[in-house]
Amino acid sequence: MARIIVLQHSPEGVPGRLGVTLRDHGLRLDVRRLDLLGAPAVPTDLDDVAGVLSLGGPQNVGEPHDWMDPELAFLKAAHDAELPVIGVCLGCQLIAAALGGDVAPMDRAEYGFAPIDITIPGQTETMLTGIPWRHHQFHAHGHEVTRAPDGATILAASQACKVQAYRAGLRTFGFQFHFECDRVMIARLAERCRDDLAALGLSPEEIDRQASLHYERYALISDRLAVNLATYCFPAARLLAV
Repeated sequence: MARIIVLQHSPEGVPGRLGVTLRDHGLRLDVRRLDLLGAPAVPTDLDDVAGVLSLGGPQNVGEPHDWMDPELAFLKAAHDAELPVIGVCLGCQLIAAALGGDVAPMDRAEYGFAPIDITIPGQTETMLTGIPWRHHQFHAHGHEVTRAPDGATILAASQACKVQAYRAGLRTFGFQFHFECDRVMIARLAERCRDDLAALGLSPEEIDRQASLHYERYALISDRLAVNLATYCFPAARLLAV
């Protein structure tokens, strides 16, 4: 059975609701914990690979991690092969860098719940079917994609970050926001980022307060996005042909 390679970069950065949805659609996840010594490494080929999911993490593009160059090469190879490639937060930035885009530190980091706006091209994007054109998403990043890969379509933006989502080619998607999180994941990410939050005048307790206001609708919308990705990136007929 073909598998989706999941590139995980931290204990908190798990596939979350997207992983659950992919499994519910009968897909097999091959999770690689790249931040752990001795863990399975980035694959060196695309044999038996149906797609790639690159998740978030505290690392940044350009840092000297042993797995970073192999991951960049693997993401580009999967994209060039027109396999589904999905990136979240750090993964979004890694895909952009692998395909020739630019990533840089933000003037002010973006943490907590804040609205994103679906762009005009995004309003007709199949993968965003049923997604409100303005809604709150959960953010936890101090770097951003400053220039999307050549030919990419920007699908969503926020006041703090102009590239919140993009599509490159046929089946490659980057999402800067954390739609994959459940309430426990949000709390764990906030605790891990306590120092970053403090620098912005925030705290894990404030993030929890924001979650109390926004989580119910956020979860509904994020579940819809996860189902769209599972349905349209990995249609059953295509997987049976792999």
